[in-house]
Order: sequence, then structure tokens, then C-alpha cells
Amino acid sequence: MRFTETKLKGAWVIQIEKSIDERGFFAHTWCKRELGEYGLNTNVVQAYTSYSKKKGTLRGMHFQKKPYQEAKLVRCTHGAVFDVIIDLRPDSPTFKQWFGVELSQENFKMIYVPENFAHGFLSLQDDTVVNYFVTNFYTPDAEGGIRWDDPELGIAWPTEVTTISKKDLNLPDFNVSDFR
Repeated sequence: MRFTETKLKGAWVIQIEKSIDERGFFAHTWCKRELGEYGLNTNVVQAYTSYSKKKGTLRGMHFQKKPYQEAKLVRCTHGAVFDVIIDLRPDSPTFKQWFGVELSQENFKMIYVPENFAHGFLSLQDDTVVNYFVTNFYTPDAEGGIRWDDPELGIAWPTEVTTISKKDLNLPDFNVSDFR
């Protein structure tokens, strides 16, 4: 795997390295030792799959509140998404900044999302599947979120949002006092 740190310290885009032959290819998408060498949390306790029927489906921006923060390793296995993370660490020089990357079945990229980041994605194709591993158990009472189109954050989504849950539609704007 090739690791490229994003502008948000501790968040990484990971490119899998494929061994290709006449059958196709083989690659590893998880290596506790390799991720650990970069100081990434490797204590995976749950895995999720998300399926979006239609292009333009938005999920996010979600996070888990203290003390239930989670890191995520996210990969799109079918279709494509624009994956977005927001740094929610008040002492970070990139606090409130966002980063986006396309993850797709063609580019085989993954993103490592550290604890204390919000995360969400927009499907860029119909029938998109996203898998992610998380380092803490989901705790409903610790669930938090930020509105996907908060003007203070200014996320530049690459295509129109056509489908969003009522819950995500009603998430609050970013409030700095929630993170201080």
C-alpha cells in the first residue's frame, strides 16, 4: 500500500498496490503492521457496507462524540463517491478545514479518517457500494453531525445532491463551541 498524507494531519489517502496477471489482480487492503507504521489506529472492531441506489445520494457529515470517537478506513468497492472529511480537532492547525477525494472501483483508493473528524460522501454513480472499518463500537447517544451544505465550511460537492435522509437534512450548522 502507498500512503499519502492529506492536508489534514493524520488523514491519509491509501493506494493499494496490485499484483497483476492474466487472471486480474490481487492486493491487500488491510495490514495492521503497515498502518501501524504510520501511527494509524488499527483496532478495528466493526465493519460496515453502504449501498446507494442513485447518483447524488449524500450520507453525512457524521462523527462520534467523546469518548466514543472512531477512526475509519473507507473504500468504494463498486461505483464511485466523493468522500469528504472535516477536521474537528480544536487544537489542530487545520481545524474546520475539509478534504475531499474520489474513491472508486477503478482507482482503488482508500481514505483513513482519524478520530475527531466528521465524515460523509456523495455517490457519483448509481449502485455505489462503500465499505468501511471502524475502531470503536457505534454508540447512538454519541452520534453527532454537521450540515452537509454549511456555508461556513464551504464544501465543494462535485455534483448535485438529489437524495439525502431527513436526519442528515436536519443536521445543525457547524458550531465551534461544540468542539472547544
